[in-house]
Amino acid sequence: MTQVWFITGASRGIGYQIAKAALQAGHKVVATGRTLEQLRSAYADAPADRIGLLQLDVSNAAQADAAVRAAVEQFGRIDVLVNNAGYGLLGNFEELGTDAIEQQFATNVFGLMHVLRAVLPVMRRQRSGRVFNVSSIGGTFGFAGAGVYCASKFAVEGLTASIALEVARFGITVTAVEPGFFRTDFLNPSSVQYGAPTIADYSAEGSVKDAYETYNGQQAGDPAKLGTAMVQLAAMDAPPRQYLAGSDAVNMVTQSLQSRLDEIRSFEALSRSTDWTS
Repeated sequence: MTQVWFITGASRGIGYQIAKAALQAGHKVVATGRTLEQLRSAYADAPADRIGLLQLDVSNAAQADAAVRAAVEQFGRIDVLVNNAGYGLLGNFEELGTDAIEQQFATNVFGLMHVLRAVLPVMRRQRSGRVFNVSSIGGTFGFAGAGVYCASKFAVEGLTASIALEVARFGITVTAVEPGFFRTDFLNPSSVQYGAPTIADYSAEGSVKDAYETYNGQQAGDPAKLGTAMVQLAAMDAPPRQYLAGSDAVNMVTQSLQSRLDEIRSFEALSRSTDWTS
């Protein structure tokens, strides 16, 4: 069955590879991004009858509404939403400015919400749909030097888990996609933002930028393979509520969950001691 995909942040990286895989599978794709020029360049060879290119800054709710209306006008429906747009704000929490923190949430959290609010009524009318909210392993446990980014992805996880329960009755499934480290431009200067080191106590162990830049170009994840996996997930009648992408994600999250279980058991008596006693 041919699906209509709506993908945010589709001009490069994971979003582009998902769109490419969907097109190769014979689906129709509405690819959105902040600049039409980048989209036109990226999809210059895409089949004209199966591609739509729309400018969308997800932090702008009106643009999200307009883009979804345009997608429905072009293809008649939206079967798969991939909320991929976002970026990383890295740095020690005390060294991050208020404006930078608010912009991180404006894009990674509120931007995702804007698109969801625009697309869910379409899927609800159809009584079908697949939603994939691209989170991160940083939405399952914390990383030093990435507290605000992780906080934004934890918010995506909580929203995804809750909405999944609300819309299941309408034939809509919602999945949090949790990639590990993928070889994209996520850690390139064109994407990631770093706080300015200002506190000597933190700089004694080296900068956050130096620590994360060592991963750039060395990531284990292949974004093209993730694109293929997403097409497979979208074809499932019952996709998972949480999908770990990459062996590093599986390994790190498994270890984190085991540590959490061990800690729960260690403090179980104290936890249970807070109940009312009859």
